[in-house]
Amino acid sequence: MVQKISPNLILLTFCTLFLYSCTSGSSCADTQTPPPVRYEFGLPIDSFRIDTAFVREGETLGGIFNRQGATRSQIAQISTLPRDRFDVRSIRPGKTYYCFYQTDSVGCEHLVYWVYCSSVREAAVLHLTDSLHVERIVKPVQTITRTAEVVIESSLWNAMVGNNLPVELALELSEIYAWTIDFFGLQRGDSIRVLYDEQYVDSARVGIGRIYAADFYHGRKWQEAFWFESGNVHNYYDAAGNSLRKAFLKAPLNYKRISSRFTYARMHPIHKVVRPHTGVDYAAPAGTPVVTIGDGVVIEKGYKGGGGHTVKIRHNSTYTTAYLHLSKYGQGIEVGRHVSQGQVIGYVGSSGHSTGPHLDFRVWKGGTPVDPLKMVSPPAEPVPASLRAEFDSIVNVRRPQLKVQ
Repeated sequence: MVQKISPNLILLTFCTLFLYSCTSGSSCADTQTPPPVRYEFGLPIDSFRIDTAFVREGETLGGIFNRQGATRSQIAQISTLPRDRFDVRSIRPGKTYYCFYQTDSVGCEHLVYWVYCSSVREAAVLHLTDSLHVERIVKPVQTITRTAEVVIESSLWNAMVGNNLPVELALELSEIYAWTIDFFGLQRGDSIRVLYDEQYVDSARVGIGRIYAADFYHGRKWQEAFWFESGNVHNYYDAAGNSLRKAFLKAPLNYKRISSRFTYARMHPIHKVVRPHTGVDYAAPAGTPVVTIGDGVVIEKGYKGGGGHTVKIRHNSTYTTAYLHLSKYGQGIEVGRHVSQGQVIGYVGSSGHSTGPHLDFRVWKGGTPVDPLKMVSPPAEPVPASLRAEFDSIVNVRRPQLKVQ
């Protein structure tokens, strides 16, 4: 008697054998997912041979193309590049560029793309096939919010560098606390906590964004700073809503007119030669009181050649002012003495090289002369009462975030 085999059993046996053959790799196509295509500057980089080099001193784009094997036709087309898309004169020594080569069917290699990186974010891709044209690439910036805490051993700058933190933090914090902390008087053991944004392009750190909050320990006390922005209000404040900055007076005296402005090319009225005049001359009667535009410390007092009787005041780690051609000094004005905004530090005169009574007023920001008439006085108003609830909620959020995990 012949036993009949069930059709279902035959089908099950066939499927089992088929699956076994596939897993053993004997007869089935490879089902693994292919690796993803890698792109850089919008180009599939695995499809090319890529050379990396740096622009040499005095090198031109034509010289680079010639050295990297471009054709005569490609070199000739350089002059057709529109300057608004890529100015060939803008390439700078030390900047990185990439050469993309492709091999044709007979084994000959051709330069098909040339990429110039003007910064870590921006690049120009020159397409060399067919007619030469340019594509501008701007890489996205990724922002990561971080918290850091450092102890100061010598300076804020060294503290950042020693802890592998962006040096831009030191610069920004110096600006934020310029009016409340004397950075020339930092002591060993001072410390700072800060909540801020770090910016990355690809995996490279390229700078910092907003500093949201900070807490500086100096002089045996903590000084908080919170960034608050709402409508037209945008500044750093302490927890009580007071501005960390103070406003300067608009001018250091009551004057009749401005007789000379800030310029790097003024004909000197006495010497008759062109010289920089990095200040503002206020014409006023002799004896007119001259006041300091802000709180500070007298760092110079004396007769300074062409400047005559001069007083120089350091207001903070950022701003310094000087008052020249004085007839005499204010009462109690001495080097090292603290002065308050509006305090008389001298009187208008004509000492030094001068054609008549006036005050030569000068301002430096970070050691660089700035035009006093264009200097923007920082706001000193507290958080408006109408925004206090919103500000307090920001403080309540930022304080816990300042704690380093």
